[in-house]
Amino acid sequence: MQTTYPLKVQASRSKGQQPRFYVSFPLALAAAIGVQPGETVQWELLDRGELHLVRPHAKPPSTRRRASPKPAP
Repeated sequence: MQTTYPLKVQASRSKGQQPRFYVSFPLALAAAIGVQPGETVQWELLDRGELHLVRPHAKPPSTRRRASPKPAP
């Protein structure tokens, strides 16, 4: 069973500047992957419909339990 976290892209517009877009992590997702406030992450563009979040300095999990692999389509 795959868990999804739908969310909306938000825009912030400052006068005289290009809009900035923001995506917020749901707390459950942040907890599941162990992301910390202030952590640096980057997006990897696979195609127009898929992005991967890359955590270049992710710490190893603190538990031995592993997430189940994503089923093939």
